[in-house]
Amino acid sequence: MSEATRTLLILIGINTLLAWGAYIVLKTGQLSLGQAGFMAIGGYGAGVLTGEHGFALIPATLIAGAAAAAVGVLLGFPALRLRGLYLALLTIGFGELVVVGLANWDYVGGVSGLPVVGGTSLGLVWGCVAVALVFLVALGRSRLGWAMDAVREDDVAAASLGVNVTYIKLLAFALGGFVTAFAGALYANYQLFIQPGNFDFSQSVLIVLYVVLGGAETFIGPAVGAAVLTWLPELIRDLQEWRLFVYGALLVAVMAVRPQGLISRQTLHRAIAPARRRGDEAGKAGGVA
Repeated sequence: MSEATRTLLILIGINTLLAWGAYIVLKTGQLSLGQAGFMAIGGYGAGVLTGEHGFALIPATLIAGAAAAAVGVLLGFPALRLRGLYLALLTIGFGELVVVGLANWDYVGGVSGLPVVGGTSLGLVWGCVAVALVFLVALGRSRLGWAMDAVREDDVAAASLGVNVTYIKLLAFALGGFVTAFAGALYANYQLFIQPGNFDFSQSVLIVLYVVLGGAETFIGPAVGAAVLTWLPELIRDLQEWRLFVYGALLVAVMAVRPQGLISRQTLHRAIAPARRRGDEAGKAGGVA
């Protein structure tokens, strides 16, 4: 495997985790435009723990993720009273607050940035993706996942049916923050050097684009969106200065043709239906025999 291919696969894995972090929050109907703030907490937290305190990468990443989850809960409390544009503005403010705080904190290098020890590998990244995939599959089939869907569709109706809406929304911010911070830690330990500019507002927008482009109806969609938008720069390498323009044009085109994103529940049902029919036919044949 070439180094370029290895790099691309690592970045696709990291960006898939970032997309899933945003998807978990969006699963409860809450749009976060400050996901880069959680990513920064993970990146800087793991970077300091591995570089300054001698922690191994995985324990450092878990600690940074837990810290981001706690921050997610704190952010979730004021978010409970907000919707739509006001919630988006709150999360934007959170992301910018993290970036400005890091830029003025000399302990983590301030605007000069922070050197990171390293340790992120292709196997580690995709092992984490596999664990997250198993979690999301289990979540989708659990009562918790159904409760999240109910809150997204109508939180008032969900509350009338006994769903603890406050708990569900705070948990979504915590889980989303943890997954995003985990990805941020892997990113930092792959890049070997990070600075506040790596986690600005444009990074938060890009994470949301993964979800919107791929489709927010199922966790497969954000993964597809992350893969497409990570691979796309390789296809337009000669047009790097036009990268954001191409992203915007692609998003407009997809929203015009498929407003639900590239992957929807209906798309998955159509893809799975033939395999189910073959399985049913094989079962009937076996029963007759």
